[in-house]
Amino acid sequence: MSIGILGKKVGMTRVYDDKGAATAVTVIEASPNIVTQIKKAAEKDGYNAVQIAFDEQPERTVSKPLAGHFKKAGTSPKRFLKEFEFAGEELNLGDAVTVTRFAVGQMVDVIGLSKGRGFQGVVKRHNFGGQPETHGSMMHRRAGAIGCRNKPGRIFKNKRMPGHMGQTKATVQNLRVVQVRESDNLLVIKGAIPGANGSYVIVRQAVKAKKEAAK
Repeated sequence: MSIGILGKKVGMTRVYDDKGAATAVTVIEASPNIVTQIKKAAEKDGYNAVQIAFDEQPERTVSKPLAGHFKKAGTSPKRFLKEFEFAGEELNLGDAVTVTRFAVGQMVDVIGLSKGRGFQGVVKRHNFGGQPETHGSMMHRRAGAIGCRNKPGRIFKNKRMPGHMGQTKATVQNLRVVQVRESDNLLVIKGAIPGANGSYVIVRQAVKAKKEAAK
């Protein structure tokens, strides 16, 4: 698996091809990611991996151990760190990973946190149809019965109920890279990706692209 890249969701827009056809795209800002740690199977780590970091943060907000970790890599403190299992080309501490790792037309997966919706009921959270809104009913948006008396005498796991909605890890697979703007550190990807504008995302090589192409 190739190393991915860390970035921020900027927002959605549209781009036009030579024939004037519009394509809905999401813009991702991915300034150079810095290699902050290299793990090798031959050494104490027991596996091959690369840790990269993204997005500057003030040194005063970083703990001493983490500050030392960044200093060892020869870079300033970062906010977002991610490790990728990797056994490809040789990389060194402090190397920059840029948007040029991706090419126009390449298929990628984008991982992020979905938008948080707070505490929601079953109608919004699970698309329940609701209950009668006439004839004296006072249960319009409630779930109704959730168990069955003495047997089993409990609520089954994974019962769809009100609760916290969103703010969970979400992956959108097999999105196509439309543009790679190296000078602006931008990736332009077809379609929508998880999260609100300004949220962190991970862009990696598509895991299932070959299987999809084979079909």
